[in-house]
Amino acid sequence: MPLAIDIERLKQDFFELSEIGKNPEDRGLYRTAFSAADMEGRAWLRRKLEALGLAVRMDGAANVFGRLAAEDEATKTLLVGSHLDTVPCAGALDGSLGVLVALECLRTLKERGTDGYTRHLELVAFSDEEGRFGGMFGSEAVVGAVTPETLEYYSDLEGCTLAEAMTRCGMNPLEALDARLEAEQIDAYLELHIEQGPVLDRLRKSVGIVENITGLFKWLIKIRGTANHAGTTPMEMREDAFMGLADFAHEIPRILEENGAESSRATIGRAQILPGAPNTVPGLVELTIDVRDTSKAVLEDLGQAFHRALSAIARRRKLMFDYEIQSEIEPTECHGEIIEVLEEEAQSLGLDYLKMSSGAAHDAQIMAQLTRIGMIFVPSREGKSHSPAEWTAWSDIEAGANLCLRAIDRMARSAKT
Repeated sequence: MPLAIDIERLKQDFFELSEIGKNPEDRGLYRTAFSAADMEGRAWLRRKLEALGLAVRMDGAANVFGRLAAEDEATKTLLVGSHLDTVPCAGALDGSLGVLVALECLRTLKERGTDGYTRHLELVAFSDEEGRFGGMFGSEAVVGAVTPETLEYYSDLEGCTLAEAMTRCGMNPLEALDARLEAEQIDAYLELHIEQGPVLDRLRKSVGIVENITGLFKWLIKIRGTANHAGTTPMEMREDAFMGLADFAHEIPRILEENGAESSRATIGRAQILPGAPNTVPGLVELTIDVRDTSKAVLEDLGQAFHRALSAIARRRKLMFDYEIQSEIEPTECHGEIIEVLEEEAQSLGLDYLKMSSGAAHDAQIMAQLTRIGMIFVPSREGKSHSPAEWTAWSDIEAGANLCLRAIDRMARSAKT
């Protein structure tokens, strides 16, 4: 009988988990990192893993692990998973689907038996992938990128620090510093995720095999002018911070065209005008810009171009500006051997697949600092994500899960891949 997951069992897990943190009014999930709902979701997963008879633990960064040991002698582990936390008013698939598929794959393989495996299998559900505190905290802890300063100075939009949030959950924040894994322990990391974009859906492809993951930088920019009376200050005498923002926003398409590439993206996602009175010329504008590309060189060019644009605008408008780098993630290549395994297994399953880039950041690119990585995408209906409208057809979920299962089985048997 062909090796395959039980889609009905996966559905049951999905429906149970999707109730945790759900708001009955807008139907969105509110399972933000280190909230009560987030910790409830982690407790739910631990119960599922314990019922399966796996070795279960939660490290000091709140990452949950479930280990299926190989029956034969093995020295390395194949990690499979994603994250359970959500943005506010989220859908039920982002991150969670990858964890649920990993759970079902390990359940299926345990039932079948792991005789002949040269790798242990371990599910991982990372914490705070969605960046409530500015980064991908769980996977960053695993690769050893977390410091005491991270815990004390990273804060959310309400000013709550990471250490404070962890303490409220009954955790000792400093224990996150012990979450690091060593490279020699890990053979590879595999993650299934919804695409969060429209490409697979529009092309009617069952799955995507990710070749590379975008890098990004996020800046908090402050443009400073002079607040003044809207009626008495002549237009030519103004130092209007908002006009600086307007000019900068208008420059984005030109900069992308001249300095970017086809995969380049730039977004002003938030702007605040101060003092914010209808009859006052704005004296300060604070804005964020999110810039992404799959090439490190292109990202560097874009950063320089945006800086030059801000300088020119400030001179022309008699303004001042400064910016703070909120986050930087380098572009990441998925491992060629894992891509080859996924392609061959997709072909053997008769799947209509697409090799593609990821425009969103994922735990996988943080894990690339530690080990080989691979990613599987399943289509997002109409490209919608970070919304209760987020959805993927069960037939596509089943196709992606079976591809993940077959890849895990093959990689766990091979000393090379």
